[in-house]
Amino acid sequence: MPDEETQTLDRSAAAAATRAPAAAPQATAQPTWLGPVLIVGIVLAALNLRPAITSLGALFEETRTGLGMSGTLAGLITSVPALCFAVFGVTAPRLSRRFGPAAVVCAGMAAVATGLLIRPFATGAVGFLAASALSLAGIALTNVLLPVIVKRYFPDRVGTMIGLYSMSLAAGTSLAAAATVPLTDALGGSWRTGLLVWAVLALLAVLPWLPVARASRHAARAGDPTTPTGSGTGPRVVRSRTAWALACYFGLQATGAYITMGWLPQIFRDAGVSAATAGVLLAVTMVMGVPLAFVIPGLAARMKNQGAIAVTLGVFGLVGYLGLYFAPAAGAWAWALLLGISNCAFPLVITMIGLRAKSPAGVVKLSAFAQSAGYLISIPGPLLVGALYQHSGGWDLPLALMAGLLVPQIALGVLAGRDRTIEDECGMGD
Repeated sequence: MPDEETQTLDRSAAAAATRAPAAAPQATAQPTWLGPVLIVGIVLAALNLRPAITSLGALFEETRTGLGMSGTLAGLITSVPALCFAVFGVTAPRLSRRFGPAAVVCAGMAAVATGLLIRPFATGAVGFLAASALSLAGIALTNVLLPVIVKRYFPDRVGTMIGLYSMSLAAGTSLAAAATVPLTDALGGSWRTGLLVWAVLALLAVLPWLPVARASRHAARAGDPTTPTGSGTGPRVVRSRTAWALACYFGLQATGAYITMGWLPQIFRDAGVSAATAGVLLAVTMVMGVPLAFVIPGLAARMKNQGAIAVTLGVFGLVGYLGLYFAPAAGAWAWALLLGISNCAFPLVITMIGLRAKSPAGVVKLSAFAQSAGYLISIPGPLLVGALYQHSGGWDLPLALMAGLLVPQIALGVLAGRDRTIEDECGMGD
């Protein structure tokens, strides 16, 4: 029995075929090598979506000292990723219509690699910030367009492929966080070398996208009607309640993730946990995303309504924050585990983006809108937690805020998980 998503796609295709003129061009057969190369490309691209950030976090004090950054500029750099994701993500739909999503992802990976190659050689904070912004721009475009690639080339395996993408992203995040300092020490101790090494992984990610982009361009020139290049502009997502629910859900889950990555070790250290153990606890929280990021999208894709998963993940987070409030040191390992599970709202929302639109054009607009608006929503969260911590002198108020934000996140997850599409809400046909 085909799942609901496959049935929807089949109905859409049948309706389109009924309306199409008799002389409509036929889809060009895809080369046999394209599927396997795309899978490799998706994995390598996802592995590179966070090392530019987490490798810098691991060496931030050394980088700040080496470049003579002021405290204000250092604070700006920590806020740049979410800002770049929001600003550059908005451009993805237009670039995708003009060049095709595969070509834009290829360019995005090249931008990531170029920025990572340049920034270790920067002699000042401004140059370092500019090179980092170049990498983050490439990440922003790829963030938006990888779900579109999955929907376009793997329409019957959305859950599996989003799971593979999310698992690879989580693995890259954890790998860079855990391996940057040991690699730096092994390569001579310079923070510049420790940051430069991640450019190698980014360069590898460019390679599979070169033939994929070329094949996509040839298909477009051959008049393949299934190619996304030059496709319709899609629905007006701002008119969709589901799109807004997805954007706000994305923003709140990103807020929780950034707060966890930025502040969880300090919470444990203030409770009496050693610095080394606090770092391991953060790694446990992040590593939980690797297996669950593969399981959750497949489960979500088989369900008509994903609200139950959003509620479950939110409840895990609430229990984790309550544990940090009442017994941060005594139950540290349990709280780290529970928060790691809760942070798997990211692969869930990425999967829902693929399920809440019928067409590639709809997915690219929904992905750009949800991620760009979501990252803007996430910017104040870590800053507000830091301000509350500084002014209250403890973690009671910040933890209350973190737990409180999970309540609207759960509600929005239920709304975003309903079985409907943005095309239906915007009054568009199949």
